[in-house]
Amino acid sequence: MRSAITVSLVPQAKGGPFVFWDGLESACESASALGFDAIEIFPPAADAIDRPALHALLARHSLRVAAFGTGGGWVIHQWHLLHGDPAVRKSAREFIRQIIGLAAEFGAPAIIGSMQGRVDAGLPRAQALEWLGDALEDLGGHAERLGAPLLYEPLNRYETNLFNTLGDAAAFLDSLRTRNVKLLADLFHMNIEESSPADALRDAARHIGHVHFADSNRRAVGFGHTDIAPILAALRDIGYAGYLSGEILPLPDSHAAAAQTARAFQTLVSTAHA
Repeated sequence: MRSAITVSLVPQAKGGPFVFWDGLESACESASALGFDAIEIFPPAADAIDRPALHALLARHSLRVAAFGTGGGWVIHQWHLLHGDPAVRKSAREFIRQIIGLAAEFGAPAIIGSMQGRVDAGLPRAQALEWLGDALEDLGGHAERLGAPLLYEPLNRYETNLFNTLGDAAAFLDSLRTRNVKLLADLFHMNIEESSPADALRDAARHIGHVHFADSNRRAVGFGHTDIAPILAALRDIGYAGYLSGEILPLPDSHAAAAQTARAFQTLVSTAHA
């Protein structure tokens, strides 16, 4: 398993669960100093990233990109894949498509989290799932042609009424033709929704493509009450070799949150190889 930490480039998302907020150069410098393998980037749009500059920055600090988020489309524009207006759904899909292209250039997946939307009053659930499935087929296929997976993130009940557990989301992915959409298992959301996060990870093992490494209170692992040991044991048991990425609140401050995430990860690695 590899370690990653989040950086947001979206001022409108201030207060959200991202650790670094002062630009990519500062984030890369801090991440490298703390021993992270990668950063996870939340951009305002694909064209907001200076790609040559980011390649150079990553090389200088011996870092990779773990993933790119697409939630800027929701935060900035209120676009999502289940909007009642087909023009908005089209804008949401195109926004995600562009970030998939950006992510693939860096060997990384794109994440569909908040951009999935929710089933609003008056929208039949069957219609919502048809729209979601069509979008995932299209975007998953696009990502596959570019050589990268697409990540779908089940969110807790307060953020969506689509799929809140790994099992329900995995069953939906099994109904699709594409096999290029993987699950993002967010330990914060799982703390709310799963009766046993460890069992949920084992049951959805073949679908797991990325993990958000967060405690029960959405702070760094070790700053809440989640029993992390059985979760990490489950990840080892299923052979998960991807990133544990700290998508967490920057509390008590960004450096302390990142440092605690790094310590928690280093403890995991030393335990796994003991």
